Amino acid sequence: MDSSDSGSESSTSPDTAATSASPTRTSEGEVSGDNSRAVIQHRLESIIRENRFTIAVVFPVIGAVTLVASDIGLLPEPVAYNPLLLLFGTAVMRSPLLVGLLPRIGWWALGCLGLLTVYTYAIEIVGVRTNWPYGAFEYTIQLGPMLLGEVPLALPLFFIPLVLNAYLLTLLVLGDRHRNPVLRLASAVTAVIAVDLVLDPAAVAIGFWEFVPAGVYYGVPVSNYLGWLLSGTIAVVLVDLAFDREALLERVRSCEFILDDLVSFVLLWGSINLLYGNWIPAAIAGLFCLGLFSTGRYDRDLLRTAVPA
Repeated sequence: MDSSDSGSESSTSPDTAATSASPTRTSEGEVSGDNSRAVIQHRLESIIRENRFTIAVVFPVIGAVTLVASDIGLLPEPVAYNPLLLLFGTAVMRSPLLVGLLPRIGWWALGCLGLLTVYTYAIEIVGVRTNWPYGAFEYTIQLGPMLLGEVPLALPLFFIPLVLNAYLLTLLVLGDRHRNPVLRLASAVTAVIAVDLVLDPAAVAIGFWEFVPAGVYYGVPVSNYLGWLLSGTIAVVLVDLAFDREALLERVRSCEFILDDLVSFVLLWGSINLLYGNWIPAAIAGLFCLGLFSTGRYDRDLLRTAVPA
């Protein structure tokens, strides 16, 4: 929020404001670290804003078509389930979330997210080796390079943004009630589990992984969601500890594209569930749409400004 939002007058002259908005140089002519970071942040945000429709809509739609075509054998072998394409598409769709969060990621946040990354690898390796806590499952396609030959090296890229999206949406939807820690954490964990209620049935349908034996929920066993309750709770607590909550919420409210990765998620996995007749997961994806609409940032006016001319 700037001074005009609060109704107070600024004593900063136009020349001073212009100077503060430009990179500050040291006596050696080098751009100072803080201002260099601000310039990079500004450029990244400009790229995201100029390409929002492509990132949040075109990429997930192409992804859904490509994955379904891979599953039913319409794509040739070098292209079908191509791990480089999968990683590239995922990274692009994650970019609004990453760029949106960058100004709030300091050393403490990096430490907490680093710990979450270690936990993500550890619990997945335990799951693959012992069938606990998710149940017996195995990866049926190559999702890029594998750590220890067992779990995808890019696993944090797949998992951690799902937790962040659920947490950020929870903060916005709860409003002032987010200050209640029990309500905030319980709501965020519920949102994380809801994310997997959408993700896993679609991933099983297109052959990313499979559970043996197949479970009652579109091939996914109940044990998987008990495992996600454990993992989601630990992940949400670490995310909650990572950030200055009020500063984070201010950033989420002011950064209009920070939840675009969740839009991509809903379009990609919701579409796949619809195509395979997974009606309950598709309906849950629809609930996420309602949650996004309730934030007031996704409407027809946005579509008119986001679609390239």
